[in-house]
Amino acid sequence: MENKAINSGKMEKFEDVLAWEKARNLTVAIYRITNKNSDFVRDFDLKSQIRKSSISIMSNIAEGFGRKSDKAFLNFLNIAHGSAAELQSHLYIALDLKYIEKSEFERLYDLAGEVSKIITGLGKYLKRNA
Repeated sequence: MENKAINSGKMEKFEDVLAWEKARNLTVAIYRITNKNSDFVRDFDLKSQIRKSSISIMSNIAEGFGRKSDKAFLNFLNIAHGSAAELQSHLYIALDLKYIEKSEFERLYDLAGEVSKIITGLGKYLKRNA
Protein backbone atom coordinates (compact mmCIF):
# COMPACT_ATOMS: atom_id res chain seq x y z
CA MET A 1 0.00 0.00 0.00
CA GLU A 2 1.70 3.18 -1.17
CA ASN A 3 1.78 6.32 0.93
CA LYS A 4 -1.07 8.49 -0.35
CA ALA A 5 -0.09 11.39 1.89
CA ILE A 6 3.29 11.46 0.15
CA ASN A 7 1.84 11.07 -3.31
CA SER A 8 -0.78 13.79 -2.78
CA GLY A 9 2.05 16.31 -2.63
CA LYS A 10 1.24 17.45 0.87
CA MET A 11 4.36 15.91 2.33
CA GLU A 12 7.33 15.33 0.10
CA LYS A 13 9.95 14.65 2.75
CA PHE A 14 9.85 13.79 6.44
CA GLU A 15 10.83 17.36 7.31
CA ASP A 16 7.41 18.42 5.98
CA VAL A 17 5.65 16.38 8.67
CA LEU A 18 4.49 18.76 11.42
CA ALA A 19 4.80 16.05 14.07
CA TRP A 20 8.47 15.57 13.13
CA GLU A 21 9.14 19.31 13.32
CA LYS A 22 7.51 19.55 16.77
CA ALA A 23 9.38 16.43 17.93
CA ARG A 24 12.62 18.02 16.77
CA ASN A 25 11.90 21.11 18.86
CA LEU A 26 11.07 18.88 21.81
CA THR A 27 14.34 16.98 21.44
CA VAL A 28 16.35 20.20 21.42
CA ALA A 29 14.50 21.35 24.55
CA ILE A 30 15.22 18.02 26.25
CA TYR A 31 18.92 18.27 25.43
CA ARG A 32 19.06 21.78 26.82
CA ILE A 33 17.26 20.90 30.04
CA THR A 34 19.38 17.80 30.64
CA ASN A 35 22.52 19.95 30.40
CA LYS A 36 21.20 22.70 32.68
CA ASN A 37 21.15 21.06 36.12
CA SER A 38 24.40 19.56 37.42
CA ASP A 39 22.55 16.70 39.15
CA PHE A 40 20.79 15.89 35.88
CA VAL A 41 24.10 16.03 34.02
CA ARG A 42 25.59 13.46 36.42
CA ASP A 43 22.55 11.14 36.30
CA PHE A 44 23.77 9.35 33.20
CA ASP A 45 21.00 6.74 33.15
CA LEU A 46 18.04 9.13 33.31
CA LYS A 47 19.74 11.68 31.05
CA SER A 48 20.37 8.98 28.47
CA GLN A 49 16.85 7.51 28.69
CA ILE A 50 15.06 10.84 28.44
CA ARG A 51 17.18 11.85 25.48
CA LYS A 52 16.67 8.49 23.75
CA SER A 53 12.91 8.65 24.15
CA SER A 54 12.79 12.15 22.64
CA ILE A 55 15.07 11.12 19.78
CA SER A 56 12.90 8.05 19.22
CA ILE A 57 9.84 10.19 18.58
CA MET A 58 11.36 12.14 15.71
CA SER A 59 13.37 9.19 14.37
CA ASN A 60 10.35 6.89 14.14
CA ILE A 61 8.32 9.55 12.36
CA ALA A 62 11.14 9.97 9.83
CA GLU A 63 11.71 6.25 9.41
CA GLY A 64 8.03 5.52 8.99
CA PHE A 65 7.69 8.26 6.41
CA GLY A 66 10.70 6.88 4.57
CA ARG A 67 9.13 3.42 4.30
CA LYS A 68 6.81 4.83 1.62
CA SER A 69 3.69 2.95 2.71
CA ASP A 70 0.76 3.97 4.86
CA LYS A 71 0.85 0.69 6.77
CA ALA A 72 4.51 1.08 7.70
CA PHE A 73 4.09 4.77 8.47
CA LEU A 74 1.19 3.98 10.82
CA ASN A 75 3.28 1.37 12.61
CA PHE A 76 6.15 3.80 13.16
CA LEU A 77 3.75 6.56 14.23
CA ASN A 78 2.44 4.16 16.87
CA ILE A 79 5.99 3.59 18.12
CA ALA A 80 6.63 7.36 18.16
CA HIS A 81 3.43 7.85 20.15
CA GLY A 82 4.65 5.32 22.70
CA SER A 83 8.01 7.08 22.93
CA ALA A 84 6.21 10.35 23.70
CA ALA A 85 4.45 8.66 26.63
CA GLU A 86 7.79 7.23 27.77
CA LEU A 87 9.28 10.72 27.66
CA GLN A 88 6.41 12.10 29.73
CA SER A 89 7.03 9.39 32.32
CA HIS A 90 10.73 10.27 32.48
CA LEU A 91 9.80 13.90 33.03
CA TYR A 92 7.99 12.89 36.22
CA ILE A 93 11.20 11.33 37.52
CA ALA A 94 13.16 14.47 36.68
CA LEU A 95 10.54 16.56 38.49
CA ASP A 96 10.44 14.28 41.53
CA LEU A 97 14.24 14.38 41.80
CA LYS A 98 14.12 18.18 41.45
CA TYR A 99 16.25 18.11 38.30
CA ILE A 100 13.67 20.38 36.66
CA GLU A 101 11.26 23.01 37.93
CA LYS A 102 7.50 22.48 37.82
CA SER A 103 7.18 25.09 35.06
CA GLU A 104 9.81 23.30 32.95
CA PHE A 105 8.07 19.98 33.57
CA GLU A 106 4.72 21.41 32.46
CA ARG A 107 6.17 23.02 29.34
CA LEU A 108 7.94 19.85 28.20
CA TYR A 109 5.09 17.55 29.22
CA ASP A 110 2.64 19.69 27.26
CA LEU A 111 4.93 19.80 24.24
CA ALA A 112 5.19 16.00 24.28
CA GLY A 113 1.40 15.86 24.57
CA GLU A 114 1.04 18.18 21.59
CA VAL A 115 3.34 15.97 19.54
CA SER A 116 1.26 12.93 20.57
CA LYS A 117 -1.95 14.62 19.44
CA ILE A 118 -0.45 15.52 16.08
CA ILE A 119 0.80 11.94 15.66
CA THR A 120 -2.66 10.61 16.52
CA GLY A 121 -4.29 12.99 14.03
CA LEU A 122 -1.87 12.00 11.29
CA GLY A 123 -2.54 8.33 12.00
CA LYS A 124 -6.30 8.88 11.75
CA TYR A 125 -5.82 10.74 8.49
CA LEU A 126 -3.75 7.91 7.04
CA LYS A 127 -6.30 5.29 8.13
CA ARG A 128 -9.20 7.26 6.59
CA ASN A 129 -7.42 7.78 3.31
CA ALA A 130 -5.91 4.32 3.00
